[in-house]
Amino acid sequence: MKKVAISLFAILAGTSVAMADDAGCAAFKWPVTREQALFPAAPAARPGATLETEAAADLSLEPIDTVAFEVAPERPPASGTFGATASLVVPPEGTIQITLSDEAWIDVIQDGRAMKSVGFSGVKTCPGIRKSLRFKLSAGPATIQLSGAKQANLKVAVLAPE
Repeated sequence: MKKVAISLFAILAGTSVAMADDAGCAAFKWPVTREQALFPAAPAARPGATLETEAAADLSLEPIDTVAFEVAPERPPASGTFGATASLVVPPEGTIQITLSDEAWIDVIQDGRAMKSVGFSGVKTCPGIRKSLRFKLSAGPATIQLSGAKQANLKVAVLAPE
């Protein structure tokens, strides 16, 4: 009987952890299920890479004091953190959603100036996904600047909003 009780407890504990994970991800203002599917198989990318839309990348970051930003980050990064830049070709529809696996500051630069986000959602209780921002941009080239990351890599997804 004791083994049955322990087994039942383990099953219930596992179910409640899974439900908590799902509830954490459901707390985002918009769905992050595409990112959950893309992040595990995200290919490695080096700083300065061109990120594809409707895809994710596992972007290597560099020590923050070695990163050359096009425009100074809106939030000055702390010493000892990491950052990188990446290029992006914005599709004709212009609205993009950038989602990160962990904490970092995101600036999107277009035509030499930092663009303001039109939407933000951040959740600390969703495993593997920390924040998602939306930007309304003009079609054409843009630069994504990441700064203040505590780890030397981040998974980044660039998608059209659902």
